[in-house]
Amino acid sequence: MSEAPVSTSTLLEESKIRMKSNSGRSYYIDTTALHVPRAGVELISPLKNGMIEDWNAFQAIIDHIYSKHIKSEPSLHPVLMSEAPWNSRAKREKLTELIFEHYNIPAFFLCKTAVLTAFANGRATGLVLDSGATHTTAIPVHDGYVLQQGIVKSPLAGDFISMQCRELFQEMNIDTVPPYMIASKELRRSGPRRTNSLPTCETHVCVIQDFQASVLQVSDSPYDEQVAAQMPTVHYEMPSGYSTDYGAERLRIPEGLFDPSNVKGLSGNTMLGVGHVVTTSIGMCDIDIRPGLYGSVIVTGGNTLLQGFTERLNRELSQKAPPSMRLKLIASNSSIERRFSSWIGGSILASLGTFQQMWISKQEYDEGGKQSVERKCP
Repeated sequence: MSEAPVSTSTLLEESKIRMKSNSGRSYYIDTTALHVPRAGVELISPLKNGMIEDWNAFQAIIDHIYSKHIKSEPSLHPVLMSEAPWNSRAKREKLTELIFEHYNIPAFFLCKTAVLTAFANGRATGLVLDSGATHTTAIPVHDGYVLQQGIVKSPLAGDFISMQCRELFQEMNIDTVPPYMIASKELRRSGPRRTNSLPTCETHVCVIQDFQASVLQVSDSPYDEQVAAQMPTVHYEMPSGYSTDYGAERLRIPEGLFDPSNVKGLSGNTMLGVGHVVTTSIGMCDIDIRPGLYGSVIVTGGNTLLQGFTERLNRELSQKAPPSMRLKLIASNSSIERRFSSWIGGSILASLGTFQQMWISKQEYDEGGKQSVERKCP
């Protein structure tokens, strides 16, 4: 079983090959490789909107997984992959064809991420709120099937928070130099000197992510400037040695997730906050299954690990949910389980004895072709 990583760096110089694809490009893949500074590379993702867009990069990642991690012939093991609930039929069929034709696997299955997340939390029915890097999505699941008509998406997610952090650093004239580019440092509290010779902002994602986890906090009630000013400040030191205290801004930045009107440039925008994403999704489902959805709101995705996120969501949903509904929020305390819940759900599903009859076998593929995925993987 494998899930595609969201990013990889691609090297355009033929003389420095790590993983070469059919396109002639060479790739550096994996977390360790991405955190090493190299000239002539760009950071790319094979995915766009949760669907495979760059098939050469995706295939390079699969090759890397088999050669460096699984270390086994693809023909020896079945493969279970997760997919976005809105994945297109054409992309599903192309993936099925690639897996069977190129890797010659014995069996294959494609399952929606939200269904796997529900299984990971011991549920077959629930409302999965997934807030990752590119989007925040509410996905209703009923008896192990995604209810497509109830899916609600918002672009306000992790990348949005990262953008707000970068704007803050620019206003404060702070350089986000990653640790691996620091040879030595000394503690400084005066404004740091900026240079124009630093790599692009993608190189410094690790710094911004650490800042978000260490400093940012979601307010337990709608943001109020006066209340935020009274909150304790948090001290944070950049890898460069520059350090300062952060006060109201550490509450103001994540507030946009719940109240988009609070964000500069978004006033009057029709984007939904997290609480409204959940209630809108449930409201689009049949009235008979709404109690089951309110009773199992499953929180997943790396962006939900922001301090105070689940507490604020629980408070908002308690106010928005009909009085007759029993609300229950399900959020793992483990960051690993929150970030990789669909992988965990996949490992559970693939180990069930009753699941073994659900695989698309090589024989079924040979007889029915790539269209088999539409019939056997709803």
